[in-house]
Amino acid sequence: MRHVPSLLVAIAALAALPAAAQAPRINPKYADLVRAELVAEPGAVAAGQPFTVGVRLVMKPHWHVYWRNPGDSGLAPEIAWALPPGFAAGAIAWPVPARIPVSELVNFGYEGKTLLTATLTPPATLDTRSVTLRAKVSYLVCERECIPGEANVSATLPVAPPGTSVRPDPRQRDLFEAARAQLPQPSPWPSRVTAAGDTLTLHLDAPGLKGEAIRDVAFFPYSETVIEHAAPQDVSVDAGGLHLGLKRSSLNPSEPVERLDGVLALTEDTGSGPVRHAFALGEAPAQAVAAVSPPVSAPAAPEAPAGLWQAAFLAFLGGILLNLMPCVFPVLSIKVLGLVRQAGESPGRVRLHGLAYTAGVLASFLGLAALLVGFRAGGAQIGWGFQLQSPLVVASLAYGLFALGLSLSGVVHLGGRFVGIGDGLTRRAGLEGSFFTGVLATVVATPCTAPFMGVAVGFALTQGATLSLAVFAALGLGLALPFLLLTLWPAAIRRLPRPGPWMETLRGFLAFPLYATVAWLVWVLSQQVGPGGLFLALIGLVLVGFCAWMLERARQAGPWGRSLAQGAAVLGVLALGILVAALDRDRAQAVPVAVAGGPEPFTQARLDGLLAEGRPVFVNMTAAWCITCQVNERTSLSTAAVRQAFRARDVVYLKGDWTNQNPEITRVLEAHGRSGVPLYLLYRGPGDAQVLPQILTESTVLAALESLAPPRRAAALDAPASAKE
Repeated sequence: MRHVPSLLVAIAALAALPAAAQAPRINPKYADLVRAELVAEPGAVAAGQPFTVGVRLVMKPHWHVYWRNPGDSGLAPEIAWALPPGFAAGAIAWPVPARIPVSELVNFGYEGKTLLTATLTPPATLDTRSVTLRAKVSYLVCERECIPGEANVSATLPVAPPGTSVRPDPRQRDLFEAARAQLPQPSPWPSRVTAAGDTLTLHLDAPGLKGEAIRDVAFFPYSETVIEHAAPQDVSVDAGGLHLGLKRSSLNPSEPVERLDGVLALTEDTGSGPVRHAFALGEAPAQAVAAVSPPVSAPAAPEAPAGLWQAAFLAFLGGILLNLMPCVFPVLSIKVLGLVRQAGESPGRVRLHGLAYTAGVLASFLGLAALLVGFRAGGAQIGWGFQLQSPLVVASLAYGLFALGLSLSGVVHLGGRFVGIGDGLTRRAGLEGSFFTGVLATVVATPCTAPFMGVAVGFALTQGATLSLAVFAALGLGLALPFLLLTLWPAAIRRLPRPGPWMETLRGFLAFPLYATVAWLVWVLSQQVGPGGLFLALIGLVLVGFCAWMLERARQAGPWGRSLAQGAAVLGVLALGILVAALDRDRAQAVPVAVAGGPEPFTQARLDGLLAEGRPVFVNMTAAWCITCQVNERTSLSTAAVRQAFRARDVVYLKGDWTNQNPEITRVLEAHGRSGVPLYLLYRGPGDAQVLPQILTESTVLAALESLAPPRRAAALDAPASAKE
């Protein structure tokens, strides 16, 4: 059994890669927020002669896309070129951005329209009459909310005869001239920087500038982590030049700053009118394309905000309570069996098992958190438990737990000396088993949201990567702490029963919680894929059983039989990987359907319409893979008393299903500081939403409904009775 967790991780890895590459689905109603097209400056292409092209982005009013450094939030556009053989593309030339305040933040970007230009160089010879240039443009467009988008653009140009010089197309001349006017020019004056405390002063040694003629000064750094973007920029002009006071970024409070590379923009009032200037200071990094410069690591950690410690404490408490959630119970059974087996070992060895388990929990929590933060930085609208929105991950988890169940049932024995591996590795495998048990505990805990946890995770995902990982580490430590304390307390270990024959009976019994979890995961999968995908998933369970059987045959066979059985098992695992990769092709199309007498499917338009009518609305954000959600629905939202209270108060019940990715639901979660389900909202009117606890009881729901005013029609029905009295 010690090697079964390794088999689980290998199977899960087959699903994790395609799941990670899965692109976020965009709601069609947001598809026209940005119009993108590829335009070329010349009317024809000549062999060996570089020319300029541009991706033109036109945004709807009040929406914006980002500069290469997006500021306090956002993501720069990316252009992936697909050019004919021999063509080469240069870096993006970024126009000067504008400062775009959003609440207390400041972003750098473009509103209205912009043209991102680049230089293309054709090969020395062209044997075709025309060439087609293609590119995939990925962007994040924001107003109060942010929508990721992408567009495939192309342009076809004729090839000029050899020896012909290409000329600008008259139809595009004004467009590209205007774009060049928006590009920063090399500074005619040197610049330098001085530091004093948390203030950086950018000096432009430009004698002769007139202070009364300079206004609207703004500095846009190339690096995201050198200054506070939203802080005021204090400008002064004297005989020595221009001086701009900037606040040092809290992300790098002690990093020495010897130069400030970026764009300095200012307006000069001349006698004939204002003139806007933009100067490039320093040299842009070599990767001055769509990618943003990575943060510079600082030797000293920044001072943590007060909210971090509160969020970390709440996350720690939530992690402890996760041990009591139903989705973690099957793994608790494995840990209990492990403690019983280890009760006869030395206290030092038992402590090592506890530390290995804790390391597995922390490593997997930080890994999931890093993926989540990275995907969200890339514009994906996902939250906690995002991996279970992928049928590939759900199926892989089901297969791994099924394999563990088969091992507990005695169908396959993977412990002991594994095919001649030495005793040292066997001893090391015990700690590996504890480590991977921690990994498994984390994976199956993600469908659950314990009390205190939702607020903490929601806060974490609004912070930078370092602070987010700190909160998730606190959450993992809370999950691991009870088992760790048990292994560190020798008196508790001595109270456990001694190993004996009864362990085989307990071992077989503990397989059944795992089989129940597999049944639940298959049910979740049935909500995500069509009938064909569900059939493939069930065939996968057969393959897992086949691989386990072949491994057991290999253990009992001679050298040739062992090799054949192991080869068959490897083929079975490969077939399982192919099958898992095919699951995503048969995704079920989620079509909202209202069930008579039940909740209506949630849409933002339906919610807005009901609130405009003055109707109270109860919103239930849930998912099939969220066990906490399912328990709440059955024990607190589907009872006769609650249904009667909904009718009596004329409350409309909307249910949002987040089993598969749904950006509309993600935006509602984020608006209330949550990153995952469950979320329960009781709307009394527009902007008046009460957030209910994540662990519901019938009395909690009824008390919230009692706070609503009786509906008018109910009062009208009572009026005749009162009149008769």
